Amino acid sequence: MKKYGKPLGDLIGIKSDFFEHNDKNLAMADDMADALLAQPLRTECKMCHEPFKGGLLYKSHKMGYYLCEKCGHLSSEHADTDAFADKVYIQDNYAGNYSAQDKENYEKRLDMIYIPKAQFLVDCLKKDGIDVGDIRLLDDGAGSGYFVRAMLKLGADAEGIEISPAQVRFANDMAGKDILTQIDAAHITQAIKDTDRSVISAIGVLEHIIMLDETLQAIADNKNIKYLYLSVPMFSFSAMFEASHQSCYNRHVGGTHTHLFSDKSLQYMADRMGFEIADTWKFGSDIMDLYRFICVCLEQNGNPGAKEIFSQQFLPLIDKLQLVVDESEFASEVHMLLKRK
Repeated sequence: MKKYGKPLGDLIGIKSDFFEHNDKNLAMADDMADALLAQPLRTECKMCHEPFKGGLLYKSHKMGYYLCEKCGHLSSEHADTDAFADKVYIQDNYAGNYSAQDKENYEKRLDMIYIPKAQFLVDCLKKDGIDVGDIRLLDDGAGSGYFVRAMLKLGADAEGIEISPAQVRFANDMAGKDILTQIDAAHITQAIKDTDRSVISAIGVLEHIIMLDETLQAIADNKNIKYLYLSVPMFSFSAMFEASHQSCYNRHVGGTHTHLFSDKSLQYMADRMGFEIADTWKFGSDIMDLYRFICVCLEQNGNPGAKEIFSQQFLPLIDKLQLVVDESEFASEVHMLLKRK
């Protein structure tokens, strides 16, 4: 099954901080770029480990990027390392940037963003003869518990593991019960190897894992795991829009996103693990990114009146334009269900 597009809804309201605090967010991303620039240079693709043969494809927000000729994966010129992860996830309390501040905001984000993601998984598994009540899911890198909560709300048996104690406390407080377990980063791989759950989810997680090969191998080796449901950022129009708007916050590539996937690199990953791609849902934020960049630049250039007119004319078109991008197969995000062969 291939699905495209998703109505924007009030996503601009939820992401209003990206519009209203561009300079603050850009400074945060620049600080992370400095941390990455201090790491060793990459010599090979993050996904397939093919040595880089040509030069950089492009540079954006201080960092250069290689596009792998073999698998189409995009990798930053400097490698993500344990030292980088410690800087951006632990020392800088990166998790705090993604926690809703109160119950109402949490529930709004849950219903608007995560219930549709969970429903897509439920629909895909139902097509395979698995009812929602029979789904036993482990969410890896569960963050603030949104996806676990969504799956529980739909009737599945779901739990999550997360390295951040603060996020685990927050998620469990929001749920009113323990839905996540805190596990140190060094023990995550073993938890995946040991799980008896048949579905693993990784929603916005694989792009953050330093030792990605170990995680993928742990999933491949555990024969209890029949399905992997993932969401990852893709090499897309958003990456190009960011490269052409250097004074705007780069939420897509940069910061903690040191590499981007492609259809080709996801197929390579699935084959390597002994899985097949069963279902995909592509709905990106490319056009919203472009809209944000134009709005921010108009403000920066002293043209708030023009920004208002632009917003009035452009906003009604966003869903239609994004659907065109999604169907072009060059959108900024994919949700994908992999099934063991």
